[in-house]
Amino acid sequence: MSKVFPRNPAKMLKVRSGISLIRSQPATLSLANQTLRWQTNAATAEAREDSEWLNAKSFKDIPRINALSLIMKMTLPGGQYKNMDYLTMFQAMRKDYGNLHFMPGIMGNPPFLTTYNPKDFEIVFRNEGIWPHRPGNEAMLYHREVVRKDFYQGVMGVLPTQGKAWGDFRSIVNPVLMQPKNVRLYYKKMSQVNREFVQRIKELRDPETLEAPDDFIDTINRWTLESVSVVALDKQLGLLKSSGTENNSEAVKLFEYLDDFFVYAAELEMKPSPWRYITTPNLKKVLNALDGIQDVTLAYVDEAIERLEKEAKEGIVRPENEQSVLEKLLKKDKKVATIMAMDMLMAGVDTTSSTFTALLLCLAENPEKQEKLREEVMKVLPEKDSEFTEASMKNIPYLRACIKESQRLRPLIVGNARVLEKDSVLSGYQVPAGTYVSLIPISSLSSDEYFPQASEFLPERWLRSSKESESKCPADDLKAKNPFVFLPFGFGPRMCVGKRIVDMELELGTARLIRNFKIEFNYPTENAFRPALINLPNIPLKFKFTDLPN
Repeated sequence: MSKVFPRNPAKMLKVRSGISLIRSQPATLSLANQTLRWQTNAATAEAREDSEWLNAKSFKDIPRINALSLIMKMTLPGGQYKNMDYLTMFQAMRKDYGNLHFMPGIMGNPPFLTTYNPKDFEIVFRNEGIWPHRPGNEAMLYHREVVRKDFYQGVMGVLPTQGKAWGDFRSIVNPVLMQPKNVRLYYKKMSQVNREFVQRIKELRDPETLEAPDDFIDTINRWTLESVSVVALDKQLGLLKSSGTENNSEAVKLFEYLDDFFVYAAELEMKPSPWRYITTPNLKKVLNALDGIQDVTLAYVDEAIERLEKEAKEGIVRPENEQSVLEKLLKKDKKVATIMAMDMLMAGVDTTSSTFTALLLCLAENPEKQEKLREEVMKVLPEKDSEFTEASMKNIPYLRACIKESQRLRPLIVGNARVLEKDSVLSGYQVPAGTYVSLIPISSLSSDEYFPQASEFLPERWLRSSKESESKCPADDLKAKNPFVFLPFGFGPRMCVGKRIVDMELELGTARLIRNFKIEFNYPTENAFRPALINLPNIPLKFKFTDLPN
């Protein structure tokens, strides 16, 4: 049941009056009967919700953190939270203040209600409205709205915007990016990138140990940027070629800028900072990183636009299955097309690289699962150089299950956030509309309460039961106990716009590597990631890649 509480006596009276009116009509009127049932159910549900609201504890009774105490714990030498990473800090605050607690607004940050209860997640998400307000990315918004206002001209992309501006932007890009048939058009081009990825691994690995070098994350970043480029711009950047190019040096700069952004923006977003009032050192670092990201990605996009305009003058018209996201969006709005393509290059590197790294670590740590996956992949790619097809990629349930399970065990982000759309009851407390709510599933993802045998890598928990079999599948006992615990791409209208592209990258890239190599990792994996705005790889990724027979 949706726990939202309009608490409107006039509306209740109107519903009850409607019921009385309909009851006075002939029973043979089916429409009246349907209306009666609907209004009776509505009145009953509203009364039940109203009662639940009235019986809930007051908002002011929610455990809350003192503002001065929080500043001292986070900033002063010896402060309890000062030297903690963000994941550890959230876990410590949960232990100190409970599963639901209220954090005061500090130095311009809005006050936040933090909940670790998946039942609350469902209530918030199911009532988020058509334009969900997702807090965060304020430093990026400041960069686009103030610092580089002349370039963005009020079109700020999907990440930092809210309300109608966000809705208008998504209404333009969704048909191009969220339709499965549009994404499948890029199979062949992305397959070529993956072949180059395999060749690059063979060139880079140590000829004796077969291990990748310490800086293998750079190669993974090149693969993700190259992959998103063929979709966004219909262009391979040559980043996986052994010969050095200008684009390689620009890509290295982009990787550095992205790393700086995720690290220093987290300092501004998650810790007390006066950056809204004065230009702090971390704000300077964030703005410098965003300037660099904009310069590099815009150069790629401008080059692609120039190429398309030249082809148009020459009368070259490509079929839809050869058109990039940029080309398709240019037909609708040039500014939207430019910024969306830039954001794809920006958001599609570190996020996918971290997710891919997590998957490779899980497969390396669980060789029996890797072998089971390889058996499935062999049916899709009977030869090492076999081509992916739309039909074959429908038959990879275990690969998709492996990806999901790795995202559960090593999630990309700590949590999500929304501004509550309507008065709601969360964890037994009245929470008014307009409250900023932080949703932290991280502890639930590793809890046996929600995922039986939670510490184990068990892709089987994501497999569907056979329709032909009436008996219960053993994997059913492993499935998530609440669907709102695990939402790696978000939920509803603000679900990640690049989800389908990322899914394709991970599926095609993983399948190609698993078909070509046995993958091992013979080093400790503790602290494999460091928390920032996203979790970034934190150890040398010295994977061992052993060639497989064809």
